[in-house]
Amino acid sequence: MEVAYKTMNKAIEYFLVFIFSLLVLDVIWQVVSRYLIGQSSSFTEEFARFALIWLAILGAAYLNGQRAHLSMDYLLRKLSPEALKKRLKIIEILMLLFALIVMVIGGGNLVYLTFILGQQSPAMGISLGFIYSIVPISGLIIIFYSIYNITRP
Repeated sequence: MEVAYKTMNKAIEYFLVFIFSLLVLDVIWQVVSRYLIGQSSSFTEEFARFALIWLAILGAAYLNGQRAHLSMDYLLRKLSPEALKKRLKIIEILMLLFALIVMVIGGGNLVYLTFILGQQSPAMGISLGFIYSIVPISGLIIIFYSIYNITRP
């Protein structure tokens, strides 16, 4: 399980860097085309929005796996080590259930409906189902990380 965890971390890290690099290049091209060429590209704003969606949702799943997500831990720090372990396992189970119900099942339904309805982005002309697919993918990643965190000592 440890090997899968480390492999997943590296893959997500590289993919997040790749998405961020594309986002930076896209914004640079937008500025260059607007001010030097005098006409902005039609796809750059839409691509930046979609890249930011992917970056935020996948980044949140990654941070969840690192236990670096935003949390208020003042009361948790007051617990004994045994009680803290138990509370962290309960929190992981709740996050797993949230990821399963809301992100995987709900997000999967959203992706399915988007493909069925044939919704496409206006400027790039790609199916919005591909854009929304990051929600169930990130839900599965959160479930993997939750199971890992529950099973580790």
